[in-house]
Amino acid sequence: MPQLDAQLPNDPETLKAMLIAERARSERLVQIIKEMQRHRFGRRAETLPEDQMLLALEEAEQTEACGTAEEEARSAEARAQAARRRRRNRGALPVHLPRIETTIDIEDKACPCCKGLLHKIGEDISERLDIVPAQFRVLVTHRPKYACRACEDVVVQAPAPSRLIEGGLPTEATVAHVLVSKYADHLPLYRQAQIYGRQGINLDRSTLADWVGRAAWHLRPLHERLLAHIRSSTKIFADETTAPVLDPGRGRTKTGQLWAYARDDRPFGGADPPLAVYVYAPNRKAEQPIAHLADFAGVVQVDGYAGYRPLVRKNSVQLAFCWSHVRRRFYELAAAGPAPIASEVLERIAALYAIEKDIRGCVPDVRRASREAKSRPILDALEPWLREKLALISQKSKLAEAIRYALSRWNGLTLFVDDGRVEIDSNVVERAIRPIALNRKNALFAGSDGGAENWAIVASLIETCKLNGVDPQAWMADTLTKIVSGHLNSQIDDLLPWAYAAPQGLKQVA
Repeated sequence: MPQLDAQLPNDPETLKAMLIAERARSERLVQIIKEMQRHRFGRRAETLPEDQMLLALEEAEQTEACGTAEEEARSAEARAQAARRRRRNRGALPVHLPRIETTIDIEDKACPCCKGLLHKIGEDISERLDIVPAQFRVLVTHRPKYACRACEDVVVQAPAPSRLIEGGLPTEATVAHVLVSKYADHLPLYRQAQIYGRQGINLDRSTLADWVGRAAWHLRPLHERLLAHIRSSTKIFADETTAPVLDPGRGRTKTGQLWAYARDDRPFGGADPPLAVYVYAPNRKAEQPIAHLADFAGVVQVDGYAGYRPLVRKNSVQLAFCWSHVRRRFYELAAAGPAPIASEVLERIAALYAIEKDIRGCVPDVRRASREAKSRPILDALEPWLREKLALISQKSKLAEAIRYALSRWNGLTLFVDDGRVEIDSNVVERAIRPIALNRKNALFAGSDGGAENWAIVASLIETCKLNGVDPQAWMADTLTKIVSGHLNSQIDDLLPWAYAAPQGLKQVA
């Protein structure tokens, strides 16, 4: 204690300043501890993830079904009522499904009263959905050889069709199934090999990997074409996520990056089809988006990562920032405990989102006019209010950090008011990143830089299929078949997912 007393100044004003600084430091540490506890023991997102919500609903519905089944087992009337209810609510099965018809008829067509011949007055028809498990089949191709009896050296035979895997076992549809299972359904190759093994098809994981690599090589021009469409657009989204890659030399993984770029003009009625494209890079440096978006001119909507700021050095590029990321910082403060300022910010941001909900799908001019009339007053009041609150609180607090985060990006955060094409957040590309995270969780890492590049290629095409309402399996099988059959590179746009989807039309944005 004597040593501590000797270190303290005698000046009351100095002591007061030290106390204030120590109190601010203590408050900051408490906030950090609460945030860490929430991340460790609580929910990490503002809302319950959709997959977790569905899982909870599944469990509840299963429990309810068990109780209903028990009730129906005890009562014939309950079974009849349940049957009538299901017939009313189940809807019709798709007409394109094959029908296997069975007639259940009476054996004796004599009247039980007078023994006269019964005549048909109608029938009840019911349909049930049946499933045939995935079945392997073998396509056998015969190519007869012909020779001339007069000319000994003449042998004529039809040429063999081109194959994706020359001399290999799979059809293009089989390779497409492996690709979709890995990158859309997030089934690693070793699990697929196990599934095939249950049906007596012994395929080594390395064999499947060979198929994936060869297919990715053929699909590379389509990936490059998607990236070209991104560069020629005027409004895109950008984000990045980690891609662990095996580093054999060190016996562990290294951290690469999958940069994601997306276009979705459906919220403002744009005519360009939606797309998503991923590009693998070994790092997160600013040079990566500069290289990927060479010659791009327009608006790039991003989160707050500073690596995108060098893009603005080109006069032709504007950065729009994401209100969802701003909200997340204040939400973390409000979730950790009473936080009046953070809660007030959340209410004002909620008002902005309510306006966006009403104008979703409207043309840019309508969106801009509505934002100018309704969103602008909210933002004009919010900025000076934040500056006022910032001056009253400790500059080292988490709240001050959140406020400075918003104010330092204010021009990009308010750009959506002036441009009806711009969204209030970058959730479009955030959703495009989610499948990458799921695949990373199941596969853990890519085996090499080349494997990560293949990941980016195939995942880009599958995600673009999903955005355009296209079945990835059908598209992939059809596209691989056309490529190996000699489809002209000059007509590569005909192979893109939205060209395949053209007869069906594009689905509306959620």
